[in-house]
Amino acid sequence: MNIIICGCGRVGSQLALRFNGSADSVVVVDRSPASFRNLGQDFSGRTVTGVAFDEDVLAEAGIDEADVVAAVTDSDNSNLMIAEVASKLHTVPHVLVRLYNPSRADAYLQLGLDYVCGTELVADAIYDKITSEYGGFVTRFYDYEVMRFALDLSSIGAESVTIDALEQPHRFKIIAFSRKDSSANSIPDADSILKSGDIVLACVHHSLLPKINRFMSFGQEG
Repeated sequence: MNIIICGCGRVGSQLALRFNGSADSVVVVDRSPASFRNLGQDFSGRTVTGVAFDEDVLAEAGIDEADVVAAVTDSDNSNLMIAEVASKLHTVPHVLVRLYNPSRADAYLQLGLDYVCGTELVADAIYDKITSEYGGFVTRFYDYEVMRFALDLSSIGAESVTIDALEQPHRFKIIAFSRKDSSANSIPDADSILKSGDIVLACVHHSLLPKINRFMSFGQEG
């Protein structure tokens, strides 16, 4: 996969580092050479200095071989121009746009643009956490909620317990867990041992959250 990331701020640099080493090529474009410092010393891709919707700049970045272009500059107008050039002039298979102003979302959909709106994502995440009424909320799936929390077994007077012994009587599902000393980090089976302080990802029916709440501790995460 050949990826061009337009914009090397916090989002662009983190995106580049996530694909660093796993994609066939990662090229980061930004008008400010100083912004490439955000990539650190371990970045093995290429950087191109210039305005990302400029034809010569995109050619230097390898636009005609690109599988993905991510327009994540700090300007909606610039991101839109980059997307239009990449998708319509160079027929890049997947063009993704960062959107700041959610009121433009319908227009982007009408243009056929794949976008991510940080404003909506943050607002939705906060709304979900408020309406969930519980800390550690990750996401909701119909009547079920996925929670992430540090396990507290003090209410049952134990320091450790098997997955099965915890799940069966309390009717919730541990999806994955990790231990601070890294001795365990896995998708569990029925015989896996959980300890107080383990970070768990659990799926819980909404009606059971008041009962499961006693096992949830958030101060131990870190």
